[in-house]
Amino acid sequence: MLNDLQRIAHEKIVLLWNAIVNVGIHPGMPFMEIRRTKMLNLLALPCIPCMFFFCLLNLYQGRYLLSSLNLCTTLGALGVLYLHYNRKYLSARLSLIVSSAIVYTFTGFYFHNGSEYFLINIVIVIVLVYDNWWIIGIASLCLITIFLGIVYFPQHMDGVVPVPKERVWLNATISLAFPVIGLTFFKSIQADYQKEIEHSRSNLVTMNKDKEKLFSIVAHDVRSPLATLEVLLDMYLKGEYPEKDMKEAAQVLHEKVAQLGGSLDNILRWSSRSMKGIHANPSLFPLLPLVTDVLYFFRLQLMQKNIAIRMKVEENVVLYADRDHVSVILRNFISNALKFSYAGGDVVIEAKLQSDQVAVSITDEGKGMSPKQVGELFSYSNHPEYGTNGERGTGLGLVLCREFAIQNGGSINVESMTGKGTSFTISLPAVAPGDEEDDCFN
Repeated sequence: MLNDLQRIAHEKIVLLWNAIVNVGIHPGMPFMEIRRTKMLNLLALPCIPCMFFFCLLNLYQGRYLLSSLNLCTTLGALGVLYLHYNRKYLSARLSLIVSSAIVYTFTGFYFHNGSEYFLINIVIVIVLVYDNWWIIGIASLCLITIFLGIVYFPQHMDGVVPVPKERVWLNATISLAFPVIGLTFFKSIQADYQKEIEHSRSNLVTMNKDKEKLFSIVAHDVRSPLATLEVLLDMYLKGEYPEKDMKEAAQVLHEKVAQLGGSLDNILRWSSRSMKGIHANPSLFPLLPLVTDVLYFFRLQLMQKNIAIRMKVEENVVLYADRDHVSVILRNFISNALKFSYAGGDVVIEAKLQSDQVAVSITDEGKGMSPKQVGELFSYSNHPEYGTNGERGTGLGLVLCREFAIQNGGSINVESMTGKGTSFTISLPAVAPGDEEDDCFN
């Protein structure tokens, strides 16, 4: 019971501390501005109780003027938090620096309490929170001159009660400890900033590689069919290509253009993902109608290769996922199955309920893959293979499939054996099971 109370108290203290330290910090702030704001909050936090304590102590000991100056410093520290809360960052910095400089100058000259050492701390703060070298230079020169004046030309005021030497040593110790703390804090900031730079550099390198791959794909897989079509049509219009041969070539060109459409679809989706990121919009939808729609897209390829689709999809299976994403995944899986299947073969599409997910499998009896090829399937380093009829894709489809699956709370599994065929399985959130059916689609 006592341990639980201590834990709860500790958590509340940590939450309160973080709330105060992060006063004025909001999403979208520049990295360095966040650090500068947090540093001033960290300066103001210990200053408030310390200065208020000395305010009461000096009041008790009869140093009324010094007590009022301590109160001004306390209010100035509170003002920093208030201005940060209202997002008046420049005003917070200016008020802290000016008010502290005035108070420490006066108390240093007339009370000789060691507060002149805090002027050096103000110089460090100015260097850390301002980027304008004119401001840094002029303010530093003024504060250093005041510091030297206090040390070598101390002033005396009638009726001022001297401050004990112990108080002077305490102030000097605290002020000299600040540079170590402040510079350590900004050293950690520099390390974090360096990590951000390295992360950005790594992302730029990856994006550049992706860009080069995209240009390579466009040059090879997109330009080649278009160039062939352009030359053939030019020859036909000039009468250099017989009409009979043109009819025979039309079927091949139709297949190439259909493949080109699939490649362009993947490229455009991939480019959109790279620029805007993937955002899934899940909804409830039946699986069987979607599979039927996707198969309609491949009707010509099914006829050319005489491939039979054996469906084992339950009519009442409902998925909770982004329908467009699932459509892209099925299109790519079925496209690969048909591409690497031999003429007259079978492709099985099956859906099985597994706990709270549905596993949708597309299995072919085609060329299959080696373990090395399976390991490289979902990476940009994957080199697309030619199908049994010379079909070739962009290599981007499976990368999209993996990212779409992750965005929809699913996963992809691949099983393959060279010469035996391949099985792609996508597991997605399920809603309700149904009755298994075994149909044939030719």
